[in-house]
Amino acid sequence: MNHRLVSVAGLLLSVVTVSAAAAESLPPAARWIPSDAVLAVEVSQPKTLLGPLVDEKTIAAVTELPAYQKQTANPGFQQFRGIVALLELTLGTDWPTAVTKLTGGGVTLAVCPDDKVILIVDAEDEQLLAKLHDILLNFARSEAKKQGQPDRVKSEEYEGVTAWSFNGEEAHAIIGRRLIFGNRKEALKAVLDLRSKPDAKSLASAPTYLKAKRAVGSDCAATVFVDLATLKHVPGVAAALNPEAANPLVALLFAGIVEPLRTSNWLAMGLRLEQDTLVLQTVVDGKAGDPKGPAAFALPGTPADGALPNLQVPRRIAAMTLYRDLHRFYAAKDDLFPERTSGLIFFENMMGIFFSGRDLTDEVLAYTRPEVRLVVAGQKYDPAIGTPQMQLPAFALVLRLKDAEKHDAVFEEAWQKALGLINFTRGQQAEPGLIIDRPTHGETKFTSAGFSAAGIEDRKNLPQRFNFYPAIAMPSDYLVLSSTEQLTRDLIDALRRETAQPIKPLAQTHSALEIDATGLGAILQANRVSLVRNNMVEEGNTEAEAETSIDLLITVAKMAGHARLSIDTHQGHARATLKLKPRLP
Repeated sequence: MNHRLVSVAGLLLSVVTVSAAAAESLPPAARWIPSDAVLAVEVSQPKTLLGPLVDEKTIAAVTELPAYQKQTANPGFQQFRGIVALLELTLGTDWPTAVTKLTGGGVTLAVCPDDKVILIVDAEDEQLLAKLHDILLNFARSEAKKQGQPDRVKSEEYEGVTAWSFNGEEAHAIIGRRLIFGNRKEALKAVLDLRSKPDAKSLASAPTYLKAKRAVGSDCAATVFVDLATLKHVPGVAAALNPEAANPLVALLFAGIVEPLRTSNWLAMGLRLEQDTLVLQTVVDGKAGDPKGPAAFALPGTPADGALPNLQVPRRIAAMTLYRDLHRFYAAKDDLFPERTSGLIFFENMMGIFFSGRDLTDEVLAYTRPEVRLVVAGQKYDPAIGTPQMQLPAFALVLRLKDAEKHDAVFEEAWQKALGLINFTRGQQAEPGLIIDRPTHGETKFTSAGFSAAGIEDRKNLPQRFNFYPAIAMPSDYLVLSSTEQLTRDLIDALRRETAQPIKPLAQTHSALEIDATGLGAILQANRVSLVRNNMVEEGNTEAEAETSIDLLITVAKMAGHARLSIDTHQGHARATLKLKPRLP
């Protein structure tokens, strides 16, 4: 036989084999993930999420920010930019285009038992992926040689695939346009085993995974699956979900959340981009709770019941509204907390003093409605008094009362007793006390207290106590307990506007939190000098490094925009929805 003919035939066979491997039809990444995966994060529409971030206008605006400009002087940042520039030159494209082409087919991250982590990335441009791998391979070989460990970078064949390791621990392979990465060799082998056995059980065929995916819908840009049935065996998770270890305050705030998690087998999250808002919805398969159980104090009674809308006030930073039947909660304390903590016993004793021996359950909390709201807002300081060196936000609790006129005096008396205890304690320490006043705002007369600034010369650096002007107000059937008089006035106005028209509850919603990052950024900016000083002391940074770090924090806070988290009951199951509207430059 002609040896040249045999060689040509062999060459053609090799080309055909390589072409066939490159053209291999790739199944969904979940088909190559082991069925026992505890966590799976799938980004099926990377362009949808990356688009606004790598947009030319966004990049230009970010690079013009003062915080970014300061980072450019950082040696570490300069080195990073040099690496990026080198990669752009070698790949023949800019980094936004490279990132889009290298991840545009989808990204899947999975965590499996025995600490195995799998990452699967589907590129749009197969040649670009191969080119990047060659660059990184040459770099890894060069570094290994410099460190006297040339054998650290190696390859081996497994299931007809060339697997690489750059450091002797991780293992990865490229199949067509798909990159498969495992934190250990066993993780990569698990993927390649599933690839070679199409009929084997994988995550894509797991019943809990399929149910979770259906729960969030097929139109998500990204999804998260968590195997709660397995995760609940982890000691830390089991301890957090243990009802016997519940803290009263935690149980009150997170009621309607922990209970469904205890009975759930899976948790699913779906991320969508609706115009300029990111919407993340979380669903579990556990029931929202037993209407007759001890945690029913957080379950709206009828389909129309729910928490009231959050209150709007000037300079608002955060607001939370809760549906919590405080009377029912405290009446069930023996069932919720069989072994009452010392903190709970101390609380009961103090309340007995403030409310003149009245029974906290039946003579105090029984007269509160299940609508509880909290507000945090930036302060507007009175120029006649001055500005504290460290400016803290104001905060307030708003309750709705039954038979308000009958019980106003009860809450007023308790509040004044609390002030008296504070003044007595401060007097023992030779500290100034609070001076009580009875101002009127609109038609509401309320009680406030504040510190005198007489004798203080530096009014721009007042002590921290001048952040507090505690007040109590009872407009209409509401009880307002606030850390400042200004926030009290703003809340009186907000409640007056609210009562002018019928209040529509958030049906079946038991918790809703809103954060206004603009207000948060303003607070951080007002305290920039103090934050820089603390950063220098605690982190050991130079002044320039501390300023760069704090300015970056302020910039990120301002760009976070507005976030709203609501938790409700949907078809008997607990559901959480987070809406984030960032303020991109």
